[in-house]
Amino acid sequence: MTIRDITEMLSAEVICGQENLEKEVHNACGSDMMSDVLAFVKDQSVLITGLCNPQVIRTAEMMDIICICFVRGKEPDEAMVELAKERGIVLMATKMRMFTACGVLYEKGLGGGSDKCV
Repeated sequence: MTIRDITEMLSAEVICGQENLEKEVHNACGSDMMSDVLAFVKDQSVLITGLCNPQVIRTAEMMDIICICFVRGKEPDEAMVELAKERGIVLMATKMRMFTACGVLYEKGLGGGSDKCV
């Protein structure tokens, strides 16, 4: 599944990273707690979150997350957008709630990685 596919499925607006929409995504992680994201050790993932601060971008970079989708209509500020551009991370926003966005992606075949708890 590509980032473009995810954008369409979630009716999301791409904020930055349009040049990377054809990148493949293999897993998804939905969380507002960055400590949980740090326990999720998958690369080429999309992070679905309602947390909107620069730490989200830094966490995504550490975990090789290539795309962040902000839910509930939240949008990053300009500093976050610039940080994401520097790191090559696609940012998008959807009006969906996190539960719904995760469900849509799961239903379309995107997994969450291992079922093992860390």
